[in-house]
Amino acid sequence: MPFVLMTLSTTARPATDLGYLLFKHPAKAQRFPQSSGTAHVFYPVAGEDLCTAALLLDVDPVALARNNRGREGYVNDRPYAAGSLLAVTLGSVFRTAMNGRCDERPELAAAAIPLAVRLPAVSCRGGAELAERLFAPMGWRVEARPLPLDPEFPEWGDSHHLDLRLTGELRLADALRHLYVLLPVMDNTKHYWVGEDEVAKLIRAGGDWLVAHPERELISARYLAHRRGYVRTALERLAELDDTPEEEVDEATDEPVVRPLAVVRRQAVLDALREVGARRVLDLGCGPGSLLLDLVADTSFTELVGTDVSSVALTIADRRISRLPDRARARVAVRQSSLTYTDPALAGFDAAVLMEVVEHLDPSRLAALEHVVFAGARPEHVVVTTPNIEYNPLYPTLAAGAFRHPDHRFEWTRAEFREWADGVAARNGYTARFLPVGPEDPVAGSPTQLAVFSKVTKEVAA
Repeated sequence: MPFVLMTLSTTARPATDLGYLLFKHPAKAQRFPQSSGTAHVFYPVAGEDLCTAALLLDVDPVALARNNRGREGYVNDRPYAAGSLLAVTLGSVFRTAMNGRCDERPELAAAAIPLAVRLPAVSCRGGAELAERLFAPMGWRVEARPLPLDPEFPEWGDSHHLDLRLTGELRLADALRHLYVLLPVMDNTKHYWVGEDEVAKLIRAGGDWLVAHPERELISARYLAHRRGYVRTALERLAELDDTPEEEVDEATDEPVVRPLAVVRRQAVLDALREVGARRVLDLGCGPGSLLLDLVADTSFTELVGTDVSSVALTIADRRISRLPDRARARVAVRQSSLTYTDPALAGFDAAVLMEVVEHLDPSRLAALEHVVFAGARPEHVVVTTPNIEYNPLYPTLAAGAFRHPDHRFEWTRAEFREWADGVAARNGYTARFLPVGPEDPVAGSPTQLAVFSKVTKEVAA
């Protein structure tokens, strides 16, 4: 019977907290029936300093063939090598962990921890160089050793399989999503028929990191089995997540000019910060650093700090900042921080920005964010932007009832946003004023809504 093996280790103390993150107890060996066979989860090592979880997929070729009988495109080769079989199993066995949930240790799920992944046999059509191109941009250190076609006959050369080791400091949910998408991408094939639902799977698992990945076209093409229509749809969806285009008119030529909404939004935030005279600014939830790059170009901003919970996003942001001239680079820094846990280093700034951030939190965590930002950090001004759900029907490629990003937990109407903002302001000694961002529809309003919170001075309060 063929097997597929993956191990996942951490040295974050206590290392056995890995069991909480994976929802699998280190003292138990568990079995999970799969359409391709049986998955086993067990812990070869479970100590305070090192904990290793192993996922072993016991592949049943007969069941695999039976479940896929008559499906066009089905292949049953190399079941012992990590690829789409293991990716599907990861999504099934570790679904809760992949979604970033950890009810008993929510702060642990939000934190980057040292992780090591070992795949002793993974199919990679492109070799070690491709593995490096796929995983390194997300902050992984990649060690890939080609496996010989047959150790008994070294003159036959190497196969397209690798002994792959990945190490880095990442959120566990991010690590699992990377593997879920990239295992079949490396193999450049799937063991099942690729349909329309695969586009949604790719966006759901890759939306947070694939947008900024330098190989997103290759990843999309391979993940979707080079089905042109699906690949085009996926790239369009990723472009929407990155920069939603809005059409304006160049007054000099009367020609339409496409300005991405993301650019318009960043300019609106920039204008708001200049208007309040901010010089030291926090970008909370900075992602890959696009706003920081816009801010650092204006020398009136003397100190800029970006924070994010995602180590992948911070790696990208730090790489982009490292390319700046020395004087500009000296004014900007990024660091990891969660918006739902108090961080003393965030206090004392003139302004903080939450640009397209609040909607990524569960509604139950908004009170914690309010405390961290408005009661803990307590800057003079806070700028918040969030989507206006009333505008969504005007996007022709957005399905009815769908949010603009697969990771959004909610999207507010204009009235709901005002109600939340006014409540936050009243509870924490701020005022709030509201501005539209982007072209305004007479009924739906603007695509993005913006609020500027300003601390109430003693004179005004009196």
